[in-house]
Amino acid sequence: MALTRRQRELYDFVCAFIAEHGYSPSLEEIGRTLGLSSVATVHKHVAQLVAKGWLQKGWNRARSLEPVASQPAGELSLPLLGVVAAGVPIESVEVQDRIAVPAGLVRHPEASFVLQVRGDSMIDEQIRDGDFVVVERRSEVRDGDTVVAVLRGGEATLKKLQRRGATVRLLPANARMKPIEVPAGEVEVRGVVRGLLRRY
Repeated sequence: MALTRRQRELYDFVCAFIAEHGYSPSLEEIGRTLGLSSVATVHKHVAQLVAKGWLQKGWNRARSLEPVASQPAGELSLPLLGVVAAGVPIESVEVQDRIAVPAGLVRHPEASFVLQVRGDSMIDEQIRDGDFVVVERRSEVRDGDTVVAVLRGGEATLKKLQRRGATVRLLPANARMKPIEVPAGEVEVRGVVRGLLRRY
């Protein structure tokens, strides 16, 4: 069942907390992180996630929250955050869904997400319209990496990155299309493509 934005934030926080600490967060810790002053409100959101089948909770036991292992072995559930243009940049679109991804494509689940591709500017890299790319947020990006870049104004695009001094070139993998060249201060790299999913 679909989650509200707040429920998804809570679910993602619980998953990340357990991955880091090896045990689940308390209701108070969840409330502090999400800015919820009432433990009763946190409890209500947790109860809704349990009812929807996303979390399970041990009876009469503290710190017993854990994600329900509903995805097949060898898969992870990552947030599907929207659509990215492989072509002319488009405005970022937020979808708020989740998608199963082979675990081998994901090194850092807490820093990874999925975007659906629109356009064919990366066709020579075998990235086609309608495909899904697995993206990892990364502080260091190398020239030649295929990146999700957001230009000033909020338009997102999928291209190969090339730096030239104070300029960034975003290169398509399609001979019919021209590179996008912008001042470095006008582009923000949101992540590096780590994998590709295709539905037939």
